[in-house]
Order: sequence, then structure tokens, then C-alpha cells
Amino acid sequence: MSSEQPFRTFGDFYPFYLAEHANRVSRRLHFLGTSIALVLLVATLLTRNGWLIAVALVQGYAFAWVGHFFYEHNRPATFKYPFFSFMGDWRMWWDILSRKIPF
Repeated sequence: MSSEQPFRTFGDFYPFYLAEHANRVSRRLHFLGTSIALVLLVATLLTRNGWLIAVALVQGYAFAWVGHFFYEHNRPATFKYPFFSFMGDWRMWWDILSRKIPF
């Protein structure tokens, strides 16, 4: 594995992602932000107002970054691994929803 991209697969990345979200308040903020983003994405489809996609992204990441800066005290993985991090947000959201990860 190279130093630029130490994670070759999402399966390799996800344990790291979960470790970066060990704080319960941070996970709750991520879950809330992702849930609101989902509602906004559905609203985009229903209303055909494409600007809601940008609102969904901004507010989703705002909740997540508050969790990182004020509760986790770490740098969001989005800055270094944007694609895997985006996938991790949704996977963690599902794992919380399905009670695989404590809320």
C-alpha cells in the first residue's frame, strides 16, 4: 500500500472510519445530518428543485464536521478520503439505523 492511498478497498477503510467516529455525540450528529440530507434528497425528487442537493450536502457535512471538531477532536476523513468517507457516512447511517452500531 502506498503512503498516498493506504486504503485500497472500502472494506479496508471502514474500520478506520468507525474508529474516527468513536464519540457517541459525533455519531449522533452524523446520523442526524445524513438523515436530514436524505430528506432533502427526497424533497429534491418530489419538488424537482435541484438546489436542494447543494443544501443537502452542505448541511450534512456541517453536522458531521461539528462532531469532528468539537467532540472527536480529529480531522474529518473527507479531506483525505472523500469517496470512501462519503460511502462511510451512508454505511454508518445504515449500521446505526439497523442497530449494528449504538446510537
